[in-house]
Amino acid sequence: MVMTAADDSTAAPKRSPSMPSNAVEVDHLSHVYGDRTAVDDVSISVGAGEIFGLLGPNGGGKTTLFRILATLLTPTRGSARVIGSDVVSGRAVVRRSLGIIFQYPSLDGKLTVRENMIHQGQIYGLSGATLAKRSDELLDFFELSDRRDDRAEKLSGGLQRRVEIAKSLLHRPRCLLLDEPSTGLDPAARISLMSLLHDLRERDGVTCLLTTHLMDEADRCDRIAFLDLGRLAACDSPAALKSQVGGDLVSIAAKETEPLARRISQQFGVEAQARDGAVRIELRNGHEFVPKVMASFANEVESVTVSKPTLEDVFLHVTGHGFSETAADGKEK
Repeated sequence: MVMTAADDSTAAPKRSPSMPSNAVEVDHLSHVYGDRTAVDDVSISVGAGEIFGLLGPNGGGKTTLFRILATLLTPTRGSARVIGSDVVSGRAVVRRSLGIIFQYPSLDGKLTVRENMIHQGQIYGLSGATLAKRSDELLDFFELSDRRDDRAEKLSGGLQRRVEIAKSLLHRPRCLLLDEPSTGLDPAARISLMSLLHDLRERDGVTCLLTTHLMDEADRCDRIAFLDLGRLAACDSPAALKSQVGGDLVSIAAKETEPLARRISQQFGVEAQARDGAVRIELRNGHEFVPKVMASFANEVESVTVSKPTLEDVFLHVTGHGFSETAADGKEK
């Protein structure tokens, strides 16, 4: 599908006081594939200039919601607006406001970096000096100027992702949608990618909405929404979400975790859960609890660790199950 913009005069300007305070608004949105509900009554808003993450396991509903916001799917119920325009009735306006990076690369490996940029700009109706100037500016911003004449297939995965984002910005979109942008990238490249999104937000005020199943990527977002089996499980900043978990996480490795969890709960009046070969306990000042456990159950305990909660711990806390325990049917990510 080709998304077109008329010419340089149609390119979206930077945000002004007259523009919506929320770049994305999703209102009681649902989408059904046959007898399966992929997105179930989801309502979220993304502020202008925010870096917002949709976090969840495979089958959570992230990609379906992404495709609706990208105007590639029509919702079954509810509505969604991007930069003030409805994704169905205002589809053409929404597309001019969006830059989209799909999960799998869309670069032509046989073309050079600059040729990929020029080709993308022409699809959006840009040409001549305007296209050349924007292309050069973006390659410079993403530190790709010295690779402009290299074939895209010769670049590392991280550099290819930079080119993907750079070409999606040629028509000056006000909102950037990224579907699993770190797919195939190593940890260092993921950190670099998120730093670029923050730089882009600071420079141009671009709103970034990304889907991810990676905790470190979600941790660098301003806010995140947990999607679980199509439903919104929680939405807040990473720090606020972690604060929902009771202070520290004590993890006790043992051979017989379920009996040990029951006895710890009975003796100390805490909620202990047997999960993944360990007993998990959420409580404040976890380091003070460890000596008590060792004094009572030293013969059964193999090891004890105390850590601050992660987003995965939060997901378990709010849904009752971990990422790996959510079933997927292969149609949704």
